Amino acid sequence: MSLLNDPTMKEVVVEFCNESMELFNQLESILEDFEDDTTNVAKLEEFGQIIDRVMGSAKTIGADEIAIFCELGKVIGYKASQIDDHALLEVVAAIMFDALELLKKMINSIKSGCDSEVKSLSSKAFVTRLNWLKDKFNDIERASCAPDPSGNMSQTSIDDLMSSLGL
Repeated sequence: MSLLNDPTMKEVVVEFCNESMELFNQLESILEDFEDDTTNVAKLEEFGQIIDRVMGSAKTIGADEIAIFCELGKVIGYKASQIDDHALLEVVAAIMFDALELLKKMINSIKSGCDSEVKSLSSKAFVTRLNWLKDKFNDIERASCAPDPSGNMSQTSIDDLMSSLGL
């Protein structure tokens, strides 16, 4: 059940929005540090861990679109942390910055009470970049920071996430 339109939960939703924006600012800082040194792939795992917090909260309040985009960001971050193609890592950073901007717009829509606008915010160009990037990680198995691959997201799971967004 979504708490987004429940007037008695407005305070919870506003707090979610405020905390998400704070975490997005942290994520931007992490990406800026990573952009300065693309050999520091631990920053991508850190990105994945923090965006996972937003994802969990978004699922809790019923902000499903945000949760799915966060989950994609998490998986891309973890998978990208396992490659050493620095040109591709620069592209990953750029796409992650774009994802954060999109997520911020989604959060602002929810905060202003226009959560129905959230679905309309994802652009075709961004979706195309996500699909392209997703294809670059087909051979990478580990999709979390856990060393044990059991329970990790497969490429099929990523495809399912994108499909649930209508991508």
